[in-house]
Amino acid sequence: MLIYQLFILGCLLVFLGILIKNLFDVERLPAHSPKAFPFVSILVPARNEARNIESCVQSLLAQDYPNFELIVLDDNSDDGTGDLLQALAKNSNKLKVLHGSQLPENWLGKCWACHQLSRQATGSLLLFTDADTWHAPESLRRAVAAFQQSRADLLTLIPDQTLGSFWERVIVPLVHFSVLCYLPVKFVWENRNTAFAFANGQFMLFSRDMYEHIGGHESVRKALVEDVWLCKTVKSAGGRPVVFSGIEAVRCRMYQNLEEIIHGFSKNLFAGLGYSLFGISMVGIISFAAYLLPFGFLGYALISSLFTIEWFWLPLLHIILGVLMRGLIAVRYRLSIGESFLHGLSILMFLVISVNSVRWIKTGKGALWKGRRYDFSKSA
Repeated sequence: MLIYQLFILGCLLVFLGILIKNLFDVERLPAHSPKAFPFVSILVPARNEARNIESCVQSLLAQDYPNFELIVLDDNSDDGTGDLLQALAKNSNKLKVLHGSQLPENWLGKCWACHQLSRQATGSLLLFTDADTWHAPESLRRAVAAFQQSRADLLTLIPDQTLGSFWERVIVPLVHFSVLCYLPVKFVWENRNTAFAFANGQFMLFSRDMYEHIGGHESVRKALVEDVWLCKTVKSAGGRPVVFSGIEAVRCRMYQNLEEIIHGFSKNLFAGLGYSLFGISMVGIISFAAYLLPFGFLGYALISSLFTIEWFWLPLLHIILGVLMRGLIAVRYRLSIGESFLHGLSILMFLVISVNSVRWIKTGKGALWKGRRYDFSKSA
């Protein structure tokens, strides 16, 4: 028992070490302006985004960057998104609205929408961003400065996450946790191994040359987690992807209730692990052993008055380390510190969503998102 508890402690200390290193390595966007102002095409796919699209477009039109165009594609929305976009376009000569064509075979919706956008873009830099984002006026200027400073081919951001409901505050921060505690982010741009890959589709700034060199979104047209696979493709092509913290520049509200969280995470989780049952099983086992099982040991120790190192003190330390990691992330990325103490509940929900993600794919029910269902049972 003692050896097992020490092993878990060792794993948690490794995760804590990776986190602390990442907090230093992932720099904030520079405040200064770029040396030059290349023409940027800002590209926004929008499907059923009536509740977000006005805020997103208005924030992008308000950029203090002097040289850009904004193209938004209405991807066959049925909630009034198209009408809102047309009204916005009447008041700006920088905004161009496209009507998406029907989704062809062997394409996923977002990849097809981004592909159509890229074919209309004229910029030497291409910024793909989601319709549920909001951008500070200086965000593009700072991002281009970081792009030039880091000699990037692809720049992606970790944005500020707006969290409203209880379940958002409990579950959504696991996105930060899974990246910052398990992935040495510096390896994304310093190590050529494509296993070290991260990108966030909420903000991806490409050089046009690299984007076209890798085949754009067509190269990942069947990928549900297209942002990470684009990063892998850039690395495979010899390009340089970089990651910055963009919490002062860009914010996003990914989901607004528990149902949306379950659907969104279920869509991405199994796919993000390459449909590997072994991979998702190992992640689940480690998560259970490191963050949930210590509560069981602690409860048994309290009931049985077993205040020993292996039954009480080490499990208590495991729980403290999990909360500490969540707390450090919360401080850096302006998340709720209070929900750090509910880390066990977060992990429990993560395991439930993991099972649902596998079930969706393996049973052929398919991943459901934005009114479309994608059957990847053969891929899995």
